[in-house]
Amino acid sequence: MKSEPTDTSERTQPAGDGAQSTDATAPGGDARREPAPPAGGDDADTQIASPEALRRSREIAAASAQASALGSAPSVAGSGPLTATSPVDALKHEEVERTRQFLFIVYAFCAGIPASLPFLGGSRPLKWVLAGACAFLAVNGALLHRRLRRPDAYPQRQVTFVAFTAVIVAYTGVFYWGVFSVAPAIIVMGLYFFSRSESLRAALAVYLMCAGFQASLSGMILAGVFEDPGLFPVPDRPRHELILAQVILQGIYLSTYLIARATRQTTLRAIDRLQTAMVQVGQREALVQELKHELDEARRHEGMGRYSDQVLGGYKLGRVLGRGAMGEVYEAFHVDTDEPAAVKVLHPNVLENPNHVARFFREAKAASELASRHVVRVLTVSDTMELIPYVVMERLEGRDLADHLRERRRLSIRHVVKLVAEVGSVLDRAAQIGIVHRDIKPQNLLLHEPPDGPPTWKILDFGVSKLAGQSGTLTQGHVVGTPVYMAPEQARGEDVDGRADLYALGAVAYRCLTGRPPFTGKDVPAILYAVVYDMPPRPSDVAQLPADVDLVLAIAMAKRPQDRFETAADFAAALALAAEGRVDDALRARAQALLARHPWGRV
Repeated sequence: MKSEPTDTSERTQPAGDGAQSTDATAPGGDARREPAPPAGGDDADTQIASPEALRRSREIAAASAQASALGSAPSVAGSGPLTATSPVDALKHEEVERTRQFLFIVYAFCAGIPASLPFLGGSRPLKWVLAGACAFLAVNGALLHRRLRRPDAYPQRQVTFVAFTAVIVAYTGVFYWGVFSVAPAIIVMGLYFFSRSESLRAALAVYLMCAGFQASLSGMILAGVFEDPGLFPVPDRPRHELILAQVILQGIYLSTYLIARATRQTTLRAIDRLQTAMVQVGQREALVQELKHELDEARRHEGMGRYSDQVLGGYKLGRVLGRGAMGEVYEAFHVDTDEPAAVKVLHPNVLENPNHVARFFREAKAASELASRHVVRVLTVSDTMELIPYVVMERLEGRDLADHLRERRRLSIRHVVKLVAEVGSVLDRAAQIGIVHRDIKPQNLLLHEPPDGPPTWKILDFGVSKLAGQSGTLTQGHVVGTPVYMAPEQARGEDVDGRADLYALGAVAYRCLTGRPPFTGKDVPAILYAVVYDMPPRPSDVAQLPADVDLVLAIAMAKRPQDRFETAADFAAALALAAEGRVDDALRARAQALLARHPWGRV
């Protein structure tokens, strides 16, 4: 059995990877409370981020911009140098680096060969042709080198053109030095390099060119079509020995090509296994952090509280169900009817701050105004002048989403669609009457499982909600919410509307579908920076999901509020279509345009 968690708006011990609270204004904190673990877990408690945290986040952004201008990348979570999101991407980045290094070897040959020709004998016209070919190759190599400054735009066609040019230049040199000399053996180095190319057709074409040139030139010389003009002409050996040498050379060429292609495939499989292992390690670490927090919470919740056995509003209070910096939630039963309930009361030291008291009653008001079976039902509220303010709520049977995710790590798309639809119905209703929850997260979503009815998702904890017509005076300009699930405009400290809750619902859906939080970081400023400027890893790279799910979540978690879904109902409908691979062309184009501006991050 579980009731609504106590007000988390001022907690100083976040869960999971949650960072320490940055609220310097909350009085009466428990000095014995243990330090918080690193930031970013599912159970991270609500943060009231101070202007200092925002200032540090902006400093990180400024440092990132300066680093980008200098050609480097920031080092905070969610940013950094270009990284691979798949084994093919990783190998493409490696191919870029190999090509750069190979071009330096090409430059050395293109400079050294013409410089040595005046000191060598052989055909003068062939010397000029070879020198001109080297110059042509060097120019095209330099143009390719310039394009490779942007590894995200790998010019495959230009690389293939340089490869073909290199083969022609190489065999011009072979023709000059001698088809039956050791010169053809040098071809093996370039053949291996180009055979590892991402393009199978280009690699095969380079191999066939090398094999074809060698077979044609040697065959015509052996057939007497023309005399060998090479500096080291065909040796005076029996014809069958020369033919056997060429067959062996062709075998070396073929083996080089096959080994290079096999090496590429082996590397791809190794990278894929490594990335899979890294994802599993990351997910297990997140689950360990969640479990540690759950154990800490269980230890804190055990036993009776200061108000146990007292009667408030006709309900006798029993054991503590939940504790926070603001107050406690008790199990309770009506003294006359024995009706079960949950009673939330404020800590005595919190009563000294009128803002905290106002926030406490604001939560009750928000829940009362949202007449929905997906919101915890408020039974009665104490008078504002009561010595001990309290709220009596329905007793819920079930566990919160964070608890379900600890047990199962991920939910099926079908279950997530149900969650988004039911929770979204409340958010759409709240947006219509001007209520913004501002702290949608797994801890605040509970699957109520009554013995006499179907399971139903309910939203908990409206303690940091914003009501229509109210300013942010109760939070005194601080950023309120849980950083991992916070909308970008909320992380910037701007005014928010219902679209911020839609973003948070998208972030929760991301967590449910992928098995990992969308953002992590060493502290609150780092997470705020990632929320504002970065995108999480592509969902289908983290878990086996349809590609259309990537598109729907890209819209739900768009950086700008106007780019998101209009309503949570639209979000749920799109997610249901994505599960079946039936996203329409308009939504597909809309998502692709957003991803062009803000692409998915690294795994």
